[in-house]
Amino acid sequence: MQAKLNKIARDTNLFLKGFIKKQKKSELITPMKYGLFSGGKKIRSKILIDVGSLFKIDYKSLIIVGSAIECIHSYSLIHDDLPCMDNDTIRRGKPSAHIKFGESTAVLAGNSLLTLAFEILSHKNFNVSEKIKISLIDKISRSSGHLGIAGGQFLDLNYEHKKISKKKIIEMEIKKTGKLFSFACAAPLILKSKSKKEIKKFEEIGAEIGLLFQVADDLIDYKGKLVVAGKKTGKDKKKGKATLISLLGYKNTIKYAKYLILKINKKLIKYGSNSKNLSETLNYILNRKK
Repeated sequence: MQAKLNKIARDTNLFLKGFIKKQKKSELITPMKYGLFSGGKKIRSKILIDVGSLFKIDYKSLIIVGSAIECIHSYSLIHDDLPCMDNDTIRRGKPSAHIKFGESTAVLAGNSLLTLAFEILSHKNFNVSEKIKISLIDKISRSSGHLGIAGGQFLDLNYEHKKISKKKIIEMEIKKTGKLFSFACAAPLILKSKSKKEIKKFEEIGAEIGLLFQVADDLIDYKGKLVVAGKKTGKDKKKGKATLISLLGYKNTIKYAKYLILKINKKLIKYGSNSKNLSETLNYILNRKK
């Protein structure tokens, strides 16, 4: 599993470095690269490639789409760490972007990574039809804005120190984390020009995978160690975050995560042994330490 993740990370970073190198130089390139190449696991890209393998999608095309996903993800982390958001000073074992470069530079670097994702998907060297490019850009835009990451982060901050229902916590976590996983699962079907019904089915699977990822992240915050996690832990409780752990307790949250895995795997039964890689990734997500 780790070898597969390492290969995807290596190939994605190679593409991104080449893409950025061809751009005109600016003062923001250094902080952008700092946020982008900070040692992320590339789990979203792994999910993309796992789903892509079910439909025999060209690996190079998936790496391009995965690179756009990683730009969006990195932008969201830079902004999440800001003092006006979650105020985190450490990310992936290093000083957060705003600590390293200052708040205004971090905001602008994050904005630039967000728009870089659209440049990647619309680029002339991405060898798919214009119709498919537009569909991908439309879908990733919805995953990133007020209906996705940004909207989820707003709710996350708004729910602090409040009693929130399980339904609302799940909706918030799906927006905050699940929507980008939804895109990762839907993108291969868009590349294959599948029906809206099939795309929607995999978007729903992606939302559940994203929810699983967020639950695992919350479990790491609850029980993990900074030296292993690469970021401060125990923050959620201090900030009064609305999480499933705060509502259900630690043990019941683990049970819920295992239930999610069973639910997702049930939807993948029709793909037989071809879905083995995806199932392995789900187990990795839950059992990871960082």
